[in-house]
Amino acid sequence: MHKLNTQSEWIARANEVLPAGGFGNFDPGVIIARGEGAHVWDEDGKEYIDYLIGSGPMLLGHGHPEVIEAVLQQLPNGMTFFANNSKGIELAEAIVAAVPCCEQVRFVASGGEADMYAMRLARAYTGHSKILKFEGGYHGMSAEAQMSLAPSKHVNFPQAIPDSAGIPQSVADQMLIAPFNDLEAVAALLAEHGDVAAIIVEPLQRIIPAEPGYLQGLRNLCDKHHVLLIFDEIVTGFRLAYGGAQERYGVTPDICTLGKIIGGGFPLAALGASAEIMQHFDKDCVGEGKWLMQMGTLSGNPIAATAGLKTMEVLRRDGTYDRLRTIGRHLQKMQSEALSGAGIAHQICGDDALFDIYFTDRPCRDYRTATHDEPQVNTRYNAALRQNGIFKAPGKLYPSLAVTQDDLAWTEDAVNAAVTAISAD
Repeated sequence: MHKLNTQSEWIARANEVLPAGGFGNFDPGVIIARGEGAHVWDEDGKEYIDYLIGSGPMLLGHGHPEVIEAVLQQLPNGMTFFANNSKGIELAEAIVAAVPCCEQVRFVASGGEADMYAMRLARAYTGHSKILKFEGGYHGMSAEAQMSLAPSKHVNFPQAIPDSAGIPQSVADQMLIAPFNDLEAVAALLAEHGDVAAIIVEPLQRIIPAEPGYLQGLRNLCDKHHVLLIFDEIVTGFRLAYGGAQERYGVTPDICTLGKIIGGGFPLAALGASAEIMQHFDKDCVGEGKWLMQMGTLSGNPIAATAGLKTMEVLRRDGTYDRLRTIGRHLQKMQSEALSGAGIAHQICGDDALFDIYFTDRPCRDYRTATHDEPQVNTRYNAALRQNGIFKAPGKLYPSLAVTQDDLAWTEDAVNAAVTAISAD
């Protein structure tokens, strides 16, 4: 029998059994066969430098030998139990030791679940129903999260616009939408609405940095109005610093969510808060009326916990984050110099550990200003990078610790080729 092994054949098979031919995540026109270090290969054998890294979790790179060894040691002892296990408990201890707001954690299988439960937890604790989120902020796939993530039209704040079919108006009625980096707008909404349970925010919104004092301003407003502050650290946790954005920016939320890196490439996420807030997961403490029911088949999975523990151990080693930031700054510098040399207006937006380019000369401070003057320039730039062996999302670049000097040299050649391509158009 003919073995289907070319990329085009796999794409044809995918189109038969998958809606839009994909998993709903990344470009379905690329079928990845394997990854090693900072490299991935597609089914045709084309090699890329990987700056997608699984959308963030593979901070150590693919197939890190210490993570593989730890997972292989765990596998014979069991893959999942739907019961407490020592690896999950150890991981909870490590998270509590690292993350300022966490006295206790509860595990789930995905970041979207963690964000959903964080909002529900805030409602259970406060007795209030409304959630304030920011236009352009991404918090997973729950009905609340799918409000004004990427609205195609601009409406007046705080109106919530659903990003998906199938979400009832009643959900939108419980959501308040504000522009990111605008404390006055938040203050006005909290003064007007007395039933807000929480503000949920990415401390680095996608790749847009919070302006100096903004996160502390949110903290102060939450304290003033008795509203909980939720940091969505699915992306920033253990990436911006070992203690995440809370450590990096020196602002402590009431609740945070974590994912990606804490699972070491396996499905695992968590939410954490003080013991007082987290007691709502314990019916004996709060009673049936205030109890927050939560369970999941793979929550606290020992394989994922083992991979996460080893990943976090590696990240604790001296100089790890300095090296990550050095790699990130090098990647930023090579692109900015090439684009500036060609006279192409651009902004490097983000953090050394996570960033990308907007093709504009305007500052990018919120969803409505973080745009390309000509979106097709970004499309052509990313297509040229892909053609020259750079694998990344169209709006994010994730450095990893596996990137070598040779990888940086390859990337610089690809950047120069991409800049030449968009200059010629």
